[in-house]
Amino acid sequence: MKIMLLTAATGGGHLRAAAAIEKYIKENTPYDVVTVDALKAIGKFLDKTVCDSYLFMAKRTPALFGRLYKRTNKENLFSDLVPKLSGLFSSLLLRSIEDYEPDVIITTHPFATEMVSDLKEDGSVKAPLICVITDYGVHRAYICKCVDAYVVATEDMIPELTAFGIPLEKIHPFGIPVHGVFFDHVDQDEMLRGLGLDPGLPTLLFMAGSFGVSNIIGLYRDLESTDVPMQIIVITGRNEKLFEAFEKEVEKGSRIPTKLVYFTDEVEKYMHAADLLVTKPGGLTVSEALACNLPMAVFDAIPGQEEDNANFLKTHDMCVRLQKGGDFAQEISSLLRERHRLQEMREACREFDKSQSVPNMLALIQELLQAQGYTAQEDGGQ
Repeated sequence: MKIMLLTAATGGGHLRAAAAIEKYIKENTPYDVVTVDALKAIGKFLDKTVCDSYLFMAKRTPALFGRLYKRTNKENLFSDLVPKLSGLFSSLLLRSIEDYEPDVIITTHPFATEMVSDLKEDGSVKAPLICVITDYGVHRAYICKCVDAYVVATEDMIPELTAFGIPLEKIHPFGIPVHGVFFDHVDQDEMLRGLGLDPGLPTLLFMAGSFGVSNIIGLYRDLESTDVPMQIIVITGRNEKLFEAFEKEVEKGSRIPTKLVYFTDEVEKYMHAADLLVTKPGGLTVSEALACNLPMAVFDAIPGQEEDNANFLKTHDMCVRLQKGGDFAQEISSLLRERHRLQEMREACREFDKSQSVPNMLALIQELLQAQGYTAQEDGGQ
């Protein structure tokens, strides 16, 4: 059997979900699998235009982004713009699909979903289409006529999808796929000692790469002014300016033991070591934290999908929301003091178990293929 994953780089979450699916398939099945960036496959100009526009709006004009997100989620002429544009580029994506000849297509991005749906509608593609929604709310851009199944983050999304006209039997709340290392059971004290940290101190993890320098440094200084014992891990990602600013801050001397990390591809280590994650609520970051049973303090949510993610977490008591203008240090300090409260949040995260997302998806693929009369050879799924 040949599985094609189609994604796009408007935010890292779509890519990370596809990578998690691909890794599991390669390590646990005999199937062939390939991941293709749909926008790059169509052309560099389209990829750069779409990705740069998304990043600019999400970071520089989040309020405008939020208004557009809500506007395009309504049934009006403007909401049809993205599907129409996607339709124009479907034929350019077809070449990549025909070259690979997949038995099934999985998409983790709405543009890719719309394009494959167009190709299925005109008969150019016959393979079943599974759409993975990588956030905790539904946007109309994902809703396409020829999607055979939707894999979603949570049961909470079922009413939203049925309201858009999606039949219940097409909705599968398996969870957003994340790499298996996030589900590993580890000894937190041992992990902290391995990182040179004190198992006796509450540990706060900042995923800070997408924050503004002055903003996050100010929050760090606020925490320093409290008297609550804690230690902090700061991951700046590839944000060199932020890393350098934190280096200078730490070198000044701080009452809080601080471990500063630049880019890492072992985020799970730090999540497993932490008691609380301070982060923006991106869909994959949220899912990875939940897999680690790690409660969150979320803020600076981009209006739109990140707002949906934050609301989901808050509704299920898996996070606290930090509002602009609020007393950040007081809220965090209170939470670290009330260890029973933090433990309750951790238990809520643990109960949200989506560790079988990809295995469930593979079983779904078999069902869809059997319904089409597909018969794969047992010796490798050719």
